[in-house]
Amino acid sequence: MNLSEAEKWLDHLTSCSPCYRDFSQFQTAYRSRRTRTLVAIAATILLVACFAGWALFLRQKAPLALRSIPRHEEPLVTQTVVLDLRDRSPERGAEPGPVLPPLEMARNVSHLEIYLPLGSPEGLYDVRIMTTQGEPLLVAKGRAKIKQGLTSMGVDVAPTIRSGRYILKIRERGWDWFSFPLVVR
Repeated sequence: MNLSEAEKWLDHLTSCSPCYRDFSQFQTAYRSRRTRTLVAIAATILLVACFAGWALFLRQKAPLALRSIPRHEEPLVTQTVVLDLRDRSPERGAEPGPVLPPLEMARNVSHLEIYLPLGSPEGLYDVRIMTTQGEPLLVAKGRAKIKQGLTSMGVDVAPTIRSGRYILKIRERGWDWFSFPLVVR
């Protein structure tokens, strides 16, 4: 209803006490309904926020057995380690060379890049990783190539070697074995 139509009712409403009383009651009831609706909406929002906070709190405090623990899957990337034998040339003469620390590699390695001792020729090489009791864990073959004065070769490794002390053995085909101490961590 527009204001021009409501004018005749407003004049009557201001002059008639029973009508004004009824109007006031309607107005009070409307305000009360509106206030209850707003309080209900606010209470619902507060209840949802409290429930979400409680759920997040419980999730953070849950024991490890109940949490989903991500599985550690093997990475798809090949893990390569370099075994540098350049300073470990075979000894010549009667005097023993300096005692060098053992070579080290991680147990989850899947590829070895071996830098052969200085002066090693290109060609086919045999590689073995043996236990200290002489059991072979890895038997592989590789072709060494010289690039920029460095003789190196690559060998793929099955990542099943456990942590411990081993012996790395390398030989050029048809020649004697050279042994190097190896620690797998």
